[in-house]
Amino acid sequence: MTHLTTTQIDFLRRRQFAHVATVNPDGSPQVTAMWVDTDGEAVVLNTAKGRVKHRNLVRDPQIAISIVDFGNPYDSLTVTGRAELIDHGAEEHIRDLQEKYQGDRDFHLEPGEERVIIRVVPALVGGNVA
Repeated sequence: MTHLTTTQIDFLRRRQFAHVATVNPDGSPQVTAMWVDTDGEAVVLNTAKGRVKHRNLVRDPQIAISIVDFGNPYDSLTVTGRAELIDHGAEEHIRDLQEKYQGDRDFHLEPGEERVIIRVVPALVGGNVA
């Protein structure tokens, strides 16, 4: 385990998009662009249960995350680790992300949709955001 620096935490709290890689059952990568944030210790993401990335993480929690700065695409942060899936607070969390990225908390869940937080404590951190 490694720790995020204050600069990396500030970077994650800004409105950036992450490209998140999980492992498909056949071993191939699956990559999705996602909203991203931090709780100050880990990278936090949110998805709906049953989506490909969720199914992949239930089966194999290995995950890699790459974030490039909107304002300066030469600034980047990469995080690899193992995902912890958390049900508690997931609907509130997606509304927090909605507010961060779109300025309101009016996130509409599909009928029967269940949200889950993906929490990743970094095993390895790279990029040039130190």
